[in-house]
Amino acid sequence: MSLEFPGLSLTLNPEAIVLKSQQALRTLSSAVVGGGLTDTRYILNRHVHKNYDHADPVADLKAFAANLGIEEPFVGLMTAVYLDRAQTLTLSESGVTVAAVVTAGLSNPTSAGLSPPVVLRGPGTINIILVVEAPLSPAAMVNAVISATEAKTDVLLQHRVLTPENDLATGTSTDSVVVACTQQSNQLSYAGPATTIGWLIGRCVRRGLEAALKEWNE
Repeated sequence: MSLEFPGLSLTLNPEAIVLKSQQALRTLSSAVVGGGLTDTRYILNRHVHKNYDHADPVADLKAFAANLGIEEPFVGLMTAVYLDRAQTLTLSESGVTVAAVVTAGLSNPTSAGLSPPVVLRGPGTINIILVVEAPLSPAAMVNAVISATEAKTDVLLQHRVLTPENDLATGTSTDSVVVACTQQSNQLSYAGPATTIGWLIGRCVRRGLEAALKEWNE
């Protein structure tokens, strides 16, 4: 499994997916470790047991990363989805490249604004990692998160995924997203669906999530 993205390598084992960049990437994420806006060369997605209940998941994930030899700041996610079901793809258009790594489980479907807080029922996280070969402003990175989330939700709606309350699901209760971008000069201000970047992000999420849901259903 690989990604065709300049300076980026991907490794996968039964316990983790690790993205390593030769140069620091600017990231915006909802990650367990390294969330928010930060710079890093490592993005980690760790498999945990479906009944995982550690008192300090941040410390636990940092220790796990250290065991992998990651001794510098990183962005870290967790999922109970089996990582051999991860979907990777790279799309390019007009000199812009977007790479994606998508894992998906649907044990905890929710509808934002309708579903009440829930007790987790299993490996139900959709984790989306996006790497963009273009410098994005902070506002454009938020734009990218919106583009990715809209595409994710539309895929779920088309599949008619339902919550326990029988509402159409917009996601799961523990979804995470990472947007990472290169840091050349002349930051781009927009990454909505009308832009080439936003269009590529939407296509990556749609294709990756469709394939991940197929794996989940099988």
